Amino acid sequence: MEAISIVGGGIAGLALAASLDPSRYDVSIFEKRPELPTVGTVLAMWPNAQRALARVGVLAGARAVSPVLGNGSIRNAAGKPWVTVRGGELFGISRVDLLRLLDGAVPGTVRRVASHVRQLPPVDRLLVGADGVHSVVRREVWGTASDARLTSALAVRGTIPSPVEAGEVGEYWGRGDLFGIAAAPGGTNWYGSWRSTLGPTGIDVEEALTQARRRFADHAPAIRQVLAAASPELSLAQRIWTVPPLRSYVSGAAVLVGDAAHAMTPNLGRGACESLVDAVVLADLLNSLPREKALAAYDRQRRLRTRALSLGSAAMMKVALADGAQPFRDRLLNLAARLSPAAAYP
Repeated sequence: MEAISIVGGGIAGLALAASLDPSRYDVSIFEKRPELPTVGTVLAMWPNAQRALARVGVLAGARAVSPVLGNGSIRNAAGKPWVTVRGGELFGISRVDLLRLLDGAVPGTVRRVASHVRQLPPVDRLLVGADGVHSVVRREVWGTASDARLTSALAVRGTIPSPVEAGEVGEYWGRGDLFGIAAAPGGTNWYGSWRSTLGPTGIDVEEALTQARRRFADHAPAIRQVLAAASPELSLAQRIWTVPPLRSYVSGAAVLVGDAAHAMTPNLGRGACESLVDAVVLADLLNSLPREKALAAYDRQRRLRTRALSLGSAAMMKVALADGAQPFRDRLLNLAARLSPAAAYP
């Protein structure tokens, strides 16, 4: 059997371990925090991610604990809709539930190692970096030029137990800030973002919530109500980091998946989805091809696709967080609201 070391037991790492052929591979997962999280935001599952969940065998379970997101609107800061988007069968699953389902799908033959990897496993085995935006594998193999890059944006997000009103769902774009409201299992999922000097690490959630309440004090009533109900226990706060474009996701016997390969801004809602797709594509190729051919095919299939999404997400963040150009942006969106019917997710 061929040995594979997966560094990182998050979405990409667990999905990969669950999809590799256990009769062919001796798989080890190294995860510094082996316990599952108790707090997490809601992740939109696009069609490609739903196909990946079906491949892993957890799509039915994911749907069972997740509300369909339905229609939502891009709105101005006061709450007036500009563009309404039909969500179709798009659903939102909490990160906690997603990790629980993926963890349960990992075969018992996979070895779990509770360890903060500071020295890479032996080079005689395939090494998978699934260890996130600050990947140790990427830094050690691809070099310091691949280090994560800090953006100016702060992301604060969480859930509240009260249900969302249908007429309040969507994303609210103000001057240099945005706020999103959507359905969550048992309540409402929310997130806010603006340029901030908090951090870059170890951000106090209570301080971030206080700053958010000040920042959005003059925005739509729905935003103020959500923030009034938000608690530090059910909220997260972090600066947004991204990974610079890499010439390849493969280097020798090392390969990157998920945020370790292409951490992007959250503005298209594709980060978790693409991590799932990375995992099942890599697993299926490794299950059917010799290692070198499988890794080359993975790089061809995933690098340009995820690079395009990273660029699109960064562009969307600039538009959503427009400051000086906000009046011009709003005029264009007011015009679009008069001319365009409801859009559909691709």
